[in-house]
Amino acid sequence: MPGVTVKDVNQQEFVRALAAFLKKSGKLKVPEWVDTVKLAKHKELAPYDENWFYTRAASTARHLYLRGGAGVGSMTKIYGGRQRNGVRPSHFSRGSKSVARRVLQALEGLKMVEKDQDGGRKLTPQGHRDLDRIAGQVAAANKKQVLQALEGLKMVEKDQDG
Repeated sequence: MPGVTVKDVNQQEFVRALAAFLKKSGKLKVPEWVDTVKLAKHKELAPYDENWFYTRAASTARHLYLRGGAGVGSMTKIYGGRQRNGVRPSHFSRGSKSVARRVLQALEGLKMVEKDQDGGRKLTPQGHRDLDRIAGQVAAANKKQVLQALEGLKMVEKDQDG
């Protein structure tokens, strides 16, 4: 759909669609340790989803679309969370720097992200175009689902009237 940006679509659906696109393209370089790593020190278990690297890459690309100039440190804050300390109070804990760095490097390998002169990373024009194109596909799919749901409601109303 023309004129649709990442800001116009549901973020969950967009991240899922972008992750599927990255996996289908086969160009994203995934480290070999992805099946044995925790995503942060405050996590107790590794992720259940075996394709978590694609999802994290899609989410990182979306964050860079919305707020460029974010680096590894910013990504550790974004993907941080609550560290439970037993009977003691909980505190905020950052996410893994290694995971954030590898995701950004993988996106750089796809030419979606480049280093910013002011520090951090930013989306390239090609990356911006790719994300907008996928957002258009998500919006078109949503519009199609809404139209089908409306047609279904009209059919139900006709059955009740007749």
